[in-house]
Amino acid sequence: MTSVDRIMVEVQRGVVDDPRYFGRVSSSTGQPSRRQVTLLEREQIAEHATALGLSEIAPGLVRSNLETTGVDLISWIGKEVRVGQAILRFYAPRDPCAKMDAICLGLRARMENARQGVLAEVVGAGEIKVGDTIEPVE
Repeated sequence: MTSVDRIMVEVQRGVVDDPRYFGRVSSSTGQPSRRQVTLLEREQIAEHATALGLSEIAPGLVRSNLETTGVDLISWIGKEVRVGQAILRFYAPRDPCAKMDAICLGLRARMENARQGVLAEVVGAGEIKVGDTIEPVE
């Protein structure tokens, strides 16, 4: 993963220039994949690092599009959330993959049960910058 100061997201397509998910289509439905943006709290990453005896897990290593601070992402599943200029719909907890155990054995198991961030789909296009606010749309 490459750290950047800003990203652009497009409705039903995801993060522009993200080779993993941008514009993916579901093979079963032919519709745009809902997995368009992944988010994870830095506080959660730090908790996992401590539990696994690591001094830290570097930003970007857990392969999330956005890493946040000061918000409880899981509590907003099912809601639309403004992130910078964009609006994302948080729809499910993120699924930890086997690549997490390549970072540190046991990380994948620690990330289960709502301790791994969220999956979101883009419902309002826009720019997201480092330091932007994150808040539910009322």
